[in-house]
Amino acid sequence: MLHVLLLRIHQLRSAVFRKMTSIHAGVIEEVHEMPLSEIIRPFQPELDEEKVRSLMETLSNSQTADQVPPIDVLWIKGREGGNYYYSFGGCHRFTAHQKLKSEFVKVKLVKSTIQDLRCYLGASTPDLK
Repeated sequence: MLHVLLLRIHQLRSAVFRKMTSIHAGVIEEVHEMPLSEIIRPFQPELDEEKVRSLMETLSNSQTADQVPPIDVLWIKGREGGNYYYSFGGCHRFTAHQKLKSEFVKVKLVKSTIQDLRCYLGASTPDLK
């Protein structure tokens, strides 16, 4: 009975998470899988370890893994055509995937510009090629 109750809690939480999205990816429905190693996260996150553990449990269970929403990733083309992938949100999901040693992660790609990136990084914005 407890197992059924916990599964139902995960399902309800998932329904809420699926409706939650950032202002950037709210209109994007396409979800991609990309290598976790290609995502640049320039800031050290502040984490709630219990939340990370809960996400790890959800991701580890094939019946609940799809309940975890994708991570929003800014996709920026450099001035010479290089592809750069930055993420500023989803730190608990990202960390859960890291700790699980996931090779790939589900993402929503948000086509962005270097000017968009400058809003996040200011004068620290690198010269993307």
